[in-house]
Amino acid sequence: MRAIVYEEFSVLPQLRDIESPSTPTAGVVIDVEATGVCRSDHHAWSGHDSTISLPHVPGHELVGHIASAGPEVTDFRVGQRVTVPFVCGCGRCRWCLSGNAQVCPNQTQPGFTHFGSWADQVVIHNADANLIAVPDDLPASAMVGLGCRFATAFHGLRVRANLNAGETVAVFGCGGVGLSAIMIARAIGAQVVAVDVSDAALERARQHGAAHTVNASGKSPTQLSAEVVAQFSEECPDGVAVSVDALGREDTIAAGIASLAPLGRQVQIGLLSAPPVIDVGRVIGLELSVLGSHGMAAAEYPEMLDLVGDGRLRPQDLVTNVIGLEDAPAAMEMLGSSTGSGMTIIDLSR
Repeated sequence: MRAIVYEEFSVLPQLRDIESPSTPTAGVVIDVEATGVCRSDHHAWSGHDSTISLPHVPGHELVGHIASAGPEVTDFRVGQRVTVPFVCGCGRCRWCLSGNAQVCPNQTQPGFTHFGSWADQVVIHNADANLIAVPDDLPASAMVGLGCRFATAFHGLRVRANLNAGETVAVFGCGGVGLSAIMIARAIGAQVVAVDVSDAALERARQHGAAHTVNASGKSPTQLSAEVVAQFSEECPDGVAVSVDALGREDTIAAGIASLAPLGRQVQIGLLSAPPVIDVGRVIGLELSVLGSHGMAAAEYPEMLDLVGDGRLRPQDLVTNVIGLEDAPAAMEMLGSSTGSGMTIIDLSR
């Protein structure tokens, strides 16, 4: 089969013919229809992920059809169209059995713990616990992002922060995850203020549902939080109900926490290179919650899929570029310098 392979970190990957995967006893092999190009793929390729063994095939956002299934797979059939969370649980531990496979200590991740979806086929382990059936009539562009950026944002907002219609949300960072969070918040019925240093990113945030925008250039966390709160001064003068750090910087975390009203919820999605200093006194005094979001278990997908199915959430609107597999190495390299806020997907039929 065709696959994008790299044998050294930060050395341009190559399109190669490699051996097709075998089918695990409790897993499946999926014929990949389309797969995403995510900044996490670039981090792994750059050598920043200890789970990567070389040589390696990247890719963790995907939609496709089951090509083969192991004898222990009972809930899915060959030919079925499916997607999968980028964090796959073992299906047996207490975390998986409680519906929290995203924190399974024995998790697997296509494109990280084993060969990923930048290939004609990809293996998914423990299929009954991790696959999600998706409709045949929805475009691949609506499905690909559900494995990572939309799942992480939905889990953070709806499950961890319990966001409801009518509440206010501040999203810091308008890249792929940030825009996903804006789109999900609007689909739920919340009001959003988007924060970024790029006017182009903020314009895109408005196109995807942000009612207000704030350019953070040159502003301290205190100045930035005051400007964020001012956007909802009439309805919520004490601050926003939920803040999302989709960037991963100490100053955006500080601004997010400072923007919250009493009992507010900070959703932390952006990864940091070192532990941040946060205003614990404010967290205690206002009884704020700081909530991590690391993907989403398959068990939580139905509500998000309902939003996609009825058109309230349109992940396909985030797709700005569709390429073939042969173009993926260049796309990987460009991720290191790109500041674009749209989503690139690889169409395996090209």
